[in-house]
Amino acid sequence: MTTYEPDNIFAKILRGEIPAVKVYEDEAALVMLDIFPQSRGHTLIVPKAASRNLLDAAPETLSGVMPLVQKVARAVTAATNADGIRLVQFNETAAGQTIFHLHFHLIPVYEGVAIGRHAGGAEADSEELAALAKDIAANLS
Repeated sequence: MTTYEPDNIFAKILRGEIPAVKVYEDEAALVMLDIFPQSRGHTLIVPKAASRNLLDAAPETLSGVMPLVQKVARAVTAATNADGIRLVQFNETAAGQTIFHLHFHLIPVYEGVAIGRHAGGAEADSEELAALAKDIAANLS
């Protein structure tokens, strides 16, 4: 396993060097919309702690972020009226990981609608993402 690289895109987003469509942020994590969503409402939870993935993350990072993952899953489901939600987390290239900073995907699932491809779909409309981020944030409370 390779070590954590601090210049990955999520680390740059966390440092404010690259913009993101933010839904929520606290001292432990950033919640943002995926700009290449697999479905409407595809949301990412990115812990701020520097870890490559699940394999090297500190237990306290994991235990601290999982309640947020659940809370965001509920908010995404409510905001999108999804029929279900898929939680995905990739570890290393062979497993499909393309950004080497620990993160969790929440992918809404809609009956009869196929989910898009990971790391290869079309870029979402920025205005639609901004509106959706507000809807999801409103459902977090």
